[in-house]
Order: sequence, then C-alpha cells, then structure tokens
Amino acid sequence: MALATAVDYIEAPLVYKGKVRELYDLGEHYLIVVTDRISAFDYVLKPAVPSKGDVLNQLSKFWFGKTQSLHANHMIHTDVDLLSHFINEPDKLRNRVMVTRKAERIDMECVVRGYVTGGGWRDYVQTGEINGHRLPAGMRKNEQLPQPLFTPAAKNDVGHDENISTEQMKALIGGKLTEELMAASVRLYQYAHDFCKSKGIILADTKFEFGRIEGELILIDEVFTPDSSRYWAQEKVELDIEIDSMDKEPVRTYLASSGWDRNSEPPELPAEVVRATSERYKEIYSRLVLSS
Repeated sequence: MALATAVDYIEAPLVYKGKVRELYDLGEHYLIVVTDRISAFDYVLKPAVPSKGDVLNQLSKFWFGKTQSLHANHMIHTDVDLLSHFINEPDKLRNRVMVTRKAERIDMECVVRGYVTGGGWRDYVQTGEINGHRLPAGMRKNEQLPQPLFTPAAKNDVGHDENISTEQMKALIGGKLTEELMAASVRLYQYAHDFCKSKGIILADTKFEFGRIEGELILIDEVFTPDSSRYWAQEKVELDIEIDSMDKEPVRTYLASSGWDRNSEPPELPAEVVRATSERYKEIYSRLVLSS
C-alpha cells in the first residue's frame, strides 16, 4: 500500500507540504515524513509509488550517517517508536520519518556535476559552457568532467529553480558563504562518487541544500537519493547515448510518449510503470546500502 499523505497519522502542526515530503513542527525539532508521492515536470502524479518513501528516507539516513564526519547535518534520529506523542499509527510511517534539528534554510540549490549530461550537456552543446564554466572543446555526452563542477541554482518553491553562475551566487549571498558551500558540496560529491563507484554505480550529479543553526553551516533536506541525484548502473554507461538512470526514468519515458502537453493534469500512471519505478528505487537502495 502506497502512502500518499501522512497528515491523518500525525498530531503536530503541518509546516510545509512539498511534492514528496511533509514537514511537521515538534516544538524543538522538525519531523520530516517522506511519502510515496512522485513528481515529474513540476506535477505530482497519481498513483503514488509503493516503497518510494521508505527508500528515500533510508538512503538519506544512510548517507547522513556516512558523511557526518565530512560535514554536519540536521538528522537526529529516524526511530518512529520514539514519536508516540505525535504519531497515532507508527507502523504506517515506519522507515519514513526523520527527526531533525531546526535550521534556517539558505535559498540556494548546490548542484555538483561530475559528467556532461542532462541539462548540462544541452548547455554545453549550445554555448561550450555550463553555468558560466568554460569547458574543453570536443567533449562527448556522458563524458566525465576533468573535475566536478559546482553549478548552483537559486531556489524557487514554485516551478523550476533558476540556474546561476557562482559569480551571481556571490552577488546574492556573499563571496564567503558561496565559497563555503562550494567547498562542502564538492567534497561531499567526491566522497559519494568514489563510494558509489566501488559498488558499480556512477553518481553523475547531485544537489544539496544547506541551512544554518546558530551560525553553523549544516546539510539539510535529503542527500544522495534518486530524487536529488542522477545514478547510473556502471554497466550501462556509454558515451553519446541517453543513459537509463536509476530513478523515475520509467515515469518520464511514459509521460514523453503519452501525448501529455505538460500544461494540464497529467495522465494516471499505468500499473506497470508504477511497478517498474518502485523496483528502480529498491534496486539503488539494495546496491548501495544492503551490500555495504
């Protein structure tokens, strides 16, 4: 059974409802609940995808734990049984909850790209650059970059975030903070990329969110999930092709062939697409976490 929303099970104020996550105020801390909702092209689709929320939350838990010595994060615990004062049916939310410290979000999406692919490839073909970074001529689609690129985006809670250069980011939030975010993001990406490669997975790119608690810069939201990262099975990686990524690719493929105009209510996902997408999320969790 997929979880489309958690509001019926939680006795705490709902602070924010995102496309996938719901944020509740526990007083001193926040409670994040990860649902099985799935989005594409800025629309939440139906039906929800079973097990998706479990995988996202457990992957974030895994990565927050592995990277805490590299950079502080907001996670406190993920034990639903410690939340009896706030959750009336804990089994419904098992593996889906994370209690976090409260941080003031920095309104920047910190994207790190290790490969020329996706929107970065399209920009490179047109301009020879990605987010203001001039790249060597003659690079091929899906080729690894000489070094990871920090390509930020200004946060936009409605619609797409806006890609900006690091110079624009400095103008918005200051040079010192920009340099801190860039250094932390590239360090985290490089660590995860090397770990994933040891598991036969390529972490092509990813995005981070950061916040501040009493002046301390901390990692927040989710980290290295299939919703925030582009994962490739190493055995499928080739140059000059569209690589089948380990995420909601079946959903994107279905919508692209459905005739949907992306401006109206999207069609309901067929059962086979939902099943295939659920299996993608389980596979990345299995290969990264269960094999560790």
